Amino acid sequence: MSWPLTLPFSEAEKYRGMLDDSKARLNPGYGGKFAMMRHTVVYDTDDDRQAAIAAVRQILARFGNLMMKSGDVVNGYPDPVPLESLAGNYRVDPDMLEENLMLGRPEQVISKLRQYQGIGVDAFIYYASMGLDMERQKRSLKMFIDEVMPEFAEKEMAHAS
Repeated sequence: MSWPLTLPFSEAEKYRGMLDDSKARLNPGYGGKFAMMRHTVVYDTDDDRQAAIAAVRQILARFGNLMMKSGDVVNGYPDPVPLESLAGNYRVDPDMLEENLMLGRPEQVISKLRQYQGIGVDAFIYYASMGLDMERQKRSLKMFIDEVMPEFAEKEMAHAS
């Protein structure tokens, strides 16, 4: 199982290379799955797009506190740092988040998943919450099930025949 956090697709490629190298050196017969987790929100409106990016950024502001040691941690929960204090930090840039995470309209998410499939990811872990409200989480998951998954289920069924 791998998780490139908010890093670009090249990080997933790096993990694939590390797995292949480890297999070659330590266990050439390894037949397990290569799983990849990504923050995922499927949307079809600009309002839901903005909400997804804002939710991810708010959660990352809490991690910003931990990285910058600029706030308190109470009962295990870090206080968020003001997003303005993270200005210029690539890890919270809205365009980067939309590009690197599994955020997008169904056709965008399908395209991103095909990239992962192309490097041998055969198990995708849908990371749902990231601070998004429950109604949007449900809509996203429903679109993922109804509009994204069938694109991959058909191929799997064709391979099984």
